[in-house]
Amino acid sequence: MNLPATVDSVRTLAAMVRVSGPDPHGRKMRNQAFHHYSSGITTLSASAVLLPEAFFDADAASRILPGADRRGGALLLTVASVIEPFVAAHHRQSTSQGLPDLIPEAKIDVMLEGMLELEERVDAVEDGDSRWICAELLRLVDVPDSSMALQSLIQASSGSPHHGWETGWSLASQDSGPKPYGKSLDSSMLESHWETKEYRSPTNMSRSITRLAVLGIPLPKNLPCVPVAALTKRGDFLLAMGSPFGIMSPLHFFNSISVGSIANHYHPPRSPKTSLLMADIRCLPGTEGGPAFDKYGRFIGILISPLRQTSTGAEIQLVIPWEAIASACIDLLLKEPENAAADKEVHINKGNLNAVGVVHNHDSAVPSLVPVEKAMPSICLVTMGEGVWASGVLLNEQGLVLTNAHLLEPWRFGRTTVSGGGNEIGSEIIPCHLSREDVYQKNNRGFLNTQEALVDPSRGSNFSFKEHQTIRVRLDHVDPWIWCSAKVVYISRGPLDVALLQLENVPAHISPISVDLSCPALGSKAYVIGHALFGPKCGFSPSVCSGVVAKIVRSKATSYDRSHGKDSQIPAMLETTAAVHPGGSGGAVVNSEGQMIGLVTSNTRHGRGTVIPHLNFSIPCAALAPIFEFSKDMQDIMLLKQLDQPNDDLSSVWSLLPPLSPKPKPELPLNNIQDSLKKSGKGSKFAKFLAESDEVLRRPVAATQLGKVGSSSSTNESIHLPSKL
Repeated sequence: MNLPATVDSVRTLAAMVRVSGPDPHGRKMRNQAFHHYSSGITTLSASAVLLPEAFFDADAASRILPGADRRGGALLLTVASVIEPFVAAHHRQSTSQGLPDLIPEAKIDVMLEGMLELEERVDAVEDGDSRWICAELLRLVDVPDSSMALQSLIQASSGSPHHGWETGWSLASQDSGPKPYGKSLDSSMLESHWETKEYRSPTNMSRSITRLAVLGIPLPKNLPCVPVAALTKRGDFLLAMGSPFGIMSPLHFFNSISVGSIANHYHPPRSPKTSLLMADIRCLPGTEGGPAFDKYGRFIGILISPLRQTSTGAEIQLVIPWEAIASACIDLLLKEPENAAADKEVHINKGNLNAVGVVHNHDSAVPSLVPVEKAMPSICLVTMGEGVWASGVLLNEQGLVLTNAHLLEPWRFGRTTVSGGGNEIGSEIIPCHLSREDVYQKNNRGFLNTQEALVDPSRGSNFSFKEHQTIRVRLDHVDPWIWCSAKVVYISRGPLDVALLQLENVPAHISPISVDLSCPALGSKAYVIGHALFGPKCGFSPSVCSGVVAKIVRSKATSYDRSHGKDSQIPAMLETTAAVHPGGSGGAVVNSEGQMIGLVTSNTRHGRGTVIPHLNFSIPCAALAPIFEFSKDMQDIMLLKQLDQPNDDLSSVWSLLPPLSPKPKPELPLNNIQDSLKKSGKGSKFAKFLAESDEVLRRPVAATQLGKVGSSSSTNESIHLPSKL
């Protein structure tokens, strides 16, 4: 099924929720990214999913649906955050107090696709090709599995001032909207105090962002029969539908689509169930509450507001999988919809039979249909000391690991700490993908206590590297994960940001990466795999972000390249549209066949610190050919020496400078030519031209002829203007 066919088959399940009510003090839009306010009325909106009949127990639903004919209704799910501002305070604090009440004069409307047929008795307001119908709030639902997963994630980074997490859109502001009138401390101001103080605790943040609302509407006809996705893996295609900024103009924003992939999945400690998905997809405020589907149109879960890193502003889109939702509302919703029985796949891992939608975090034992999964076991988590981590790539069965040099020597790249300091004006290219929870331990000079790698040709591959930081590498190819101590065996002294580590105790059955040394095609698929954003305390396998190869920058071939029959120009830098975040340094760029085509090295950020994840740079594997050749038997150390050679062209590429102009040729001995001409009176016309030209070029040039440069001077001295490269 192609994408247009998938969209057509599921778009009638996507809806938009509009909630409005009295708000004289302008408090209801707090923590909302957008709203509409007029004459004391605030209106908010979000997306929703219309549940087919097979997804819920009809008898249980009939007991809570409003109206006389209770069996003639359908259920919708949306995020509670858009409705809670209009819910009575005692119901907002607890979801177990029966049917929740709205404040007086508040109402909920739902917009459905215009093609959807409704019962004739339904009163609907036409709006273009779609329609608004009245909805009833039936239940607020806490999703404890997802809430615990999110809370665990936030608390794992709570000790770091640089890598803490918040929830919600970056556009949201607690100061938006009209200011309250008067100075008295009324109930609405107390309500705001709860939102801005207690809300910020990890427990309350996690519970609030994962809370859902169940709505009831009259039963539509001809809803599609959609199964639940049985297995979700990192790299799987993801289709999201929602209405960003919906109330601003439903005509323009209602039921827009966005596509991406599943980046990772997470579950609480000691729990086998996946309760939170992370999506590599671009969503906007208002899409929360919308449905997410796989490439076959099977239902995966519901989008919620993103997780946002406080230091970089990076947003990670979150999805609550269906099983976690159904488990939280087991008396009403069905984990395994009746019409999905024929489509269900069984996932067996160590004797555990998992229901629809469950995938373990450590899923390397599960056969994969996604080629990128082949590269997953080769990606390592590299830690140095207590708080610094980055990514690495396993090169051979002897335990050789490729990573970035700036993990070990950040000062070579203009930084004395991971986050660095210095001038924060404008934009800059940063090797920022190693992450930290604490500042680097420094010696008296402000540098790490490391020394240059010592290469001894007489000792084969036994390098030595003196350091005081403990380096450990985590291998994810088995469950449970394996931690190994490692030592530094090589750090490039050339322009490329690369280093090699050697595992001290190599476990059995490790999985080296498969490499493609050819130049990738522009526009070809590219996956970035690494331990971005989430450190060792979070307990994540590598994340996957997808994009395409956007640009290939070339430089002159080295002597090594020419001796191996390469072209005069070789790839020196890859730019991709895949998202790259801090912690991904040393990760792999992988093609659609699961082969490594580049090493993640750097991305960009604004001067104020905001990372630009989709503008990033990687070292092509073609430029690292000596390392891959060395990794075969680890005997010919001179291969690595090739990367230590000065290379002005390569340096200019990675400094983001224009190509270097050719070196000036040695000055011709014009004086000798002149002397010989005077003596013999003979010589070529070209020699005479050179002699005459030299006399002209040596004449002083007045400053007034070139315009005012610097301060004025009373003397007519020669002015030498630097050329612009």
